[in-house]
Amino acid sequence: MRIVRLASFVTGTSGGLRTALQQLGAGYRAAGHEPVLVVPGHRDDDERHPWGRVVTLAGPPLPHSGGYRLLTARRRLARLLTTLAPDRLEVSDRATLRWTGDWARANGVPSVMVSHESLTGLLGAWGVPGPLGRRLADRLNADTARRYDRIVCTTRWAAEEFARLGVSHVDLVPLGVDLDTFHPDRAAPAVRDRYAGAGEVLLVHCARLSVEKRPELAVDALAQLRRAGVPAVLVMVGDGPRRTALQRRSADLPVTFTGFLPDRRALAAVLASADVVLAPGPVETFGLAGLEALACGTPVVVNATSALPEVVGPGGLAADGTPAAFAAAVGQLLSRPEAARRAAARHRAERFGWPAAVAGFLRAHGAHADRRSRRPGW
Repeated sequence: MRIVRLASFVTGTSGGLRTALQQLGAGYRAAGHEPVLVVPGHRDDDERHPWGRVVTLAGPPLPHSGGYRLLTARRRLARLLTTLAPDRLEVSDRATLRWTGDWARANGVPSVMVSHESLTGLLGAWGVPGPLGRRLADRLNADTARRYDRIVCTTRWAAEEFARLGVSHVDLVPLGVDLDTFHPDRAAPAVRDRYAGAGEVLLVHCARLSVEKRPELAVDALAQLRRAGVPAVLVMVGDGPRRTALQRRSADLPVTFTGFLPDRRALAAVLASADVVLAPGPVETFGLAGLEALACGTPVVVNATSALPEVVGPGGLAADGTPAAFAAAVGQLLSRPEAARRAAARHRAERFGWPAAVAGFLRAHGAHADRRSRRPGW
């Protein structure tokens, strides 16, 4: 089957969504299907990758987003969809692409919307008051559920806002992690020495530096730890619109900004060499970077209001979204024997593999893993 996938909030330097789209695409191909990904970009393009064909349509930038673009040309996208003739449609954008569910129904194409975030949580992070945000999220989610044949949520936390509306056509499919690339054996003394001195505690924050990720909480937790006499240092992996403000905020603290690390093995080396990884985002629905840290044998402190407590389980700790709470959780993890806390992290990550995620998405599509069904040229 040809599975056409649409996504807006993805760039060459974005993190979890980009990783998920690539891993799922590679899995679809391995199962004998033809994945085609359509994304917005600076200019039109059409490329072939190991994870499938990627068609880029020129789209306008989203202001203050740090590089995200949108698929706003509806007629052009509809014409492209008609040309691509999908057997299945998969959409990863509940904000601007909900209309494609109507296109799919009108053209007899089964459709899936993937819930990569909690709209209720995102609206709250953007300053929309709680009751108003919930009502707005409910209205948008009900509209999404009406337009699409299936909704795929990656955590129970994400599925809750559909459950409260009584939506029944929801599939729960956890994402996965590359357990070979992200492995405790990636730990390297040279990498650790680059960022931390002897006897120092190495903390890592790995996420897009944007408002919804709350990266300032990692910086403030570091300040709290150092005031308490803990010789901690922090590495901020990633880039985004908040970077300059964060550099000002941490001017008097031992914080290193690496920018985006495109080499997955280099990223794994940083995560595996850390003592604790911080994931302070309050609206994370899966948190692939946190799961990659666990796979590297590094425990993670996550925001208790997000879906990550469900993901990290005993491989880390959940903390209230305050610097004091995050600092206390770091201290609690460090009080555990190192071998035990690292083994617990890795053991938790081993529950999440990409083959299971691919199989779950294909079930949502009603597709089968039949290598013989591969189309010519793939």
